[in-house]
Amino acid sequence: MASTELRASDADRDRIADLLRDALAEGRLTPEEHAERVEGVLAAKTVGELDVFVRDLPAAHGDTRRATTAYASVPSSAVPNRPSPGAIPVDPDDRLVAVFSASVRKGRWRTGRRIHAFAIFGSVEIDLSEALFEHRQVMIRAYAVFGSVEIRVPENVSLRGSGGGVLGDFAVDMLDSTEPDAPVVYVDGLAVLGSIEARPKRGKVIADLFDRVTDRVARKVDDSLRKHLER
Repeated sequence: MASTELRASDADRDRIADLLRDALAEGRLTPEEHAERVEGVLAAKTVGELDVFVRDLPAAHGDTRRATTAYASVPSSAVPNRPSPGAIPVDPDDRLVAVFSASVRKGRWRTGRRIHAFAIFGSVEIDLSEALFEHRQVMIRAYAVFGSVEIRVPENVSLRGSGGGVLGDFAVDMLDSTEPDAPVVYVDGLAVLGSIEARPKRGKVIADLFDRVTDRVARKVDDSLRKHLER
């Protein structure tokens, strides 16, 4: 089987989306072209299909595999507040797409490791204030083209951000939780003539976080007591 016929992974799509984002920031693509290509990347099934969207960009050198390899070779430590490689394992993504519409995720829901939000002439709202966190680290990749992405998190998690805006706003209110077991939410993205905003939601905390911390402390006390009695 030719390499171009191999099924594309979520990591492959992420790297191509990053190349398109950089091309947009450099002025090589118009917002309309960027939006159209991003939609195509999301629908792509094979590596060969992904190649089409970056073939005319200098960063790709006409070869998607070399482009993705080159991008992957850049150390994550060079990007402030970005998690290190392997920190967030790849699993099925949660995607919210709003094209001339609105997409909302809120209430009591289970959040995965990675969430992608695309607002193209539309709005996306991601409210994690009542969500069930099953992972210590959650990555949210947001793209707003003539649209908005609004992210809200509980007050007792850590919030990090790395992104920018092109005639748009990218704003993340950094937050450090005092709890060692608290989840960390990373927001990475680009706003083009739009806005991306992430901040804590006042008065909202993860209800079961302190239960988990209490259980952890209780287990340590039990272990210490057991070891003392065994002496």
